[in-house]
Amino acid sequence: MKMKTALTIAGTDSSGGAGIQADIKTMTANGVYAMSAITALTAQNTTGVSAIMEVSADFLERQIATTVTDIMPDSVKTGMVSSSALIEVICDCVEKFALKNLVVDPVMVATSGVRLISEDAIETLKKKLLRLALVITPNIPEAEVLCGMKIQSESEMEKAAKRIFEEYGCAVLVKGGHFLNDANDFLFSWNAAENRAEKKWFYGKRIKNPNTHGTGCTLSAAICSNLAKGFSLEESVRRAKEYLSLALGAMLDLGNGRGPMNHTVSVNNE
Repeated sequence: MKMKTALTIAGTDSSGGAGIQADIKTMTANGVYAMSAITALTAQNTTGVSAIMEVSADFLERQIATTVTDIMPDSVKTGMVSSSALIEVICDCVEKFALKNLVVDPVMVATSGVRLISEDAIETLKKKLLRLALVITPNIPEAEVLCGMKIQSESEMEKAAKRIFEEYGCAVLVKGGHFLNDANDFLFSWNAAENRAEKKWFYGKRIKNPNTHGTGCTLSAAICSNLAKGFSLEESVRRAKEYLSLALGAMLDLGNGRGPMNHTVSVNNE
């Protein structure tokens, strides 16, 4: 039996709601075989992050190389990558092994407010990793860092996405979420066949669930999964948002803070 495969390169979450654990659950629920390369171990729960232990650049390289030279992923996603050295390794591996369908979730700050990336790593992210991505999935604060402008309206989301695309050459999904709207996200991409930009709004209904730990990881992992299965970028985003809505709508209630979602929901009974 053959399955489509996806690789997540990210940090762990000891409480299981975000990071590598959320990615693997999401990929499995979306019908692909999940593999992982860990960038950092975190001690965290629904109330926050208490400690981070980063892996060495050499060890991250060994994880990626050992994995992809045996089972080549059909898609790859990155999450928390806190240092320039680790980002450099990822870029080198993407190019060396011709890894395709790269989804970059430019994680900068945890939901709890803990900073997860250094200033020099942000610069390396901009200069190197984003330019290798098929699509990136910033939330509003992350998009503001990447485009250098404030985003306070949906028209400014569109302007920011276009500006990020023009700077880095990758498709951009700017996530609205609770910052601006009822989970309405905007995708700016390029249709090479027709040599034109494509702009698409994905409208979502606000789900009254305070337990949103790991939503960014989950959405990007679901996009990655659907790209692995051969869906277009637009369809992959649509299906990922459907899955996220189902996971939130299951109303799982665990922990004393902002709890996790139920990643075990299925999409269209697949």
